[in-house]
Amino acid sequence: MENPRYRLLSLGAGVQSSCLLALSAEGVLPKIDFAIFADTGWEPQAVYDHLDRLEREIAKPAGIPILRVSSGNIRDDALDPNHRFASMPLYILNQDGRPGMTRRQCTGEYKIKPIKRQVRELLGYPHPKPVPKGLFVEQWVGISTDEFHRAKDSDVQYMRNRHPLLTDMDWSRSDCIHYLSKLGLANTPKSSCLGCPFHGNAQWRSIRDASPAEWDDVVAFDAAIRKGNARANASGNPLLGQAFLHRSRVPLDVAPIDHVTRAERAAAELDELEHGVVNGCSPWACRGGEAEPEQDEFGLAS
Repeated sequence: MENPRYRLLSLGAGVQSSCLLALSAEGVLPKIDFAIFADTGWEPQAVYDHLDRLEREIAKPAGIPILRVSSGNIRDDALDPNHRFASMPLYILNQDGRPGMTRRQCTGEYKIKPIKRQVRELLGYPHPKPVPKGLFVEQWVGISTDEFHRAKDSDVQYMRNRHPLLTDMDWSRSDCIHYLSKLGLANTPKSSCLGCPFHGNAQWRSIRDASPAEWDDVVAFDAAIRKGNARANASGNPLLGQAFLHRSRVPLDVAPIDHVTRAERAAAELDELEHGVVNGCSPWACRGGEAEPEQDEFGLAS
């Protein structure tokens, strides 16, 4: 039977991956060799603070290195006319009034790509060197029982995904929260970009009310991407419609984040509207936007 060269954790710093790190550090699960955090450059400060605490109080005492990797700053890249932008899942209002959503490329570019690059370096075969057959890492992914259908393997032979919350613990997200609470980590935040369009109204309110500077940042970004990303506009390919961060498809600073409309009540979408994508952003199981039709980055039907 083949054995992995390394056992590592894909650490998003949200509830499930933080729980896996703690379970390994506490000896409940086998010890991992590394944890890898893919930084989009635009995480909420609460996520960075939590990651620092995980490193200081959980990982370092257990001898588990946390490797921070990045493909750049997703916010800056979207506003840079000289930089290719891997599109975020922005809500679109087309010229004819039809709603849509831009194609989601951000997870692959800003999460998966830098993790794969780091894994290749750990194995000693950076791109474009081919990784020899049979040489691989075992990668832990934080998928809990309430989302078991999202568990899947990696798309490359040198990374083999494992889901210990399913196979070893049989734990739900609630079980993870209970365990983290016992360790004093009850306030573990969602892992997602500050301006992720999959936020629910509760998260938008939290940013506005608890972190005014971050709120100003996302409001300014929302206005800046109204006609699409900077490179597309500079190259003469403007968005055929308008782009928004909030699902109401109105500017974020006037979006209805404090109340629920009659139409929203009638649509019976209150939980999703309020809480958004419950588990945040996972590199291997992006949890948002499955009900929305995707379009290409210029707003044309795909």
